Amino acid sequence: MSIRLAVFDCDGTLVDSQANICVACETAFEESGLVAPPRAAIRRIVGLSLVEAMRGLMPQADHDTHHALAERYKQVFRAMRTDGTLTDEPLFDGMADVLRDLVDDGWLLGVATGKSDRGLTHVLEHHAITDRFVTLQTADRHPSKPDPTMLLAAMAEAGASPHETAMIGDTSFDMAMARAAGARAVGVAWGYHDIRELAHAGADVVAEAVTDLPRLVARP
Repeated sequence: MSIRLAVFDCDGTLVDSQANICVACETAFEESGLVAPPRAAIRRIVGLSLVEAMRGLMPQADHDTHHALAERYKQVFRAMRTDGTLTDEPLFDGMADVLRDLVDDGWLLGVATGKSDRGLTHVLEHHAITDRFVTLQTADRHPSKPDPTMLLAAMAEAGASPHETAMIGDTSFDMAMARAAGARAVGVAWGYHDIRELAHAGADVVAEAVTDLPRLVARP
């Protein structure tokens, strides 16, 4: 029997985390003496690794500035968690049921995210869904999306082939990563990039609602 693997992005796909990301990014810029980018711009870089995200927000800046901003962002986020100003990152409605249904149908589940190991662990433990996933891949150990390395690592760890793997995400970065890895690219309409961008980046299908996912992850 072949192994079927469904790999989820985290921010904008599993959970709605934009509030914390926007506040942390704005604070990191302001504490660095820079004008914070608009929230629409911040939401567009969600899913990238931090240095790549800062490069996207400040393409005119140099390498050292991008790294300094990424480090400042991490410090701000840790402080928010410590002082209690970090808000809940809720699962999108119906997601817990979809994860359960996929597992019950024989799918293995994974995560491939621009979050850190610590950040992902916090989210999964908070929602008591850690045990749903057999492979967790983060920006701590892999190049930024859309490089396919983290998705390839997830497939290798789970023992799944690209043909039996679906990458589920809300951004063009996720779709491009899926295409580069040979996996099925399943976009979601409730995240941070619009449907046209997902299609342009190579989405095979786009789920309009969370409950659409179980019927869309498998190849026709």
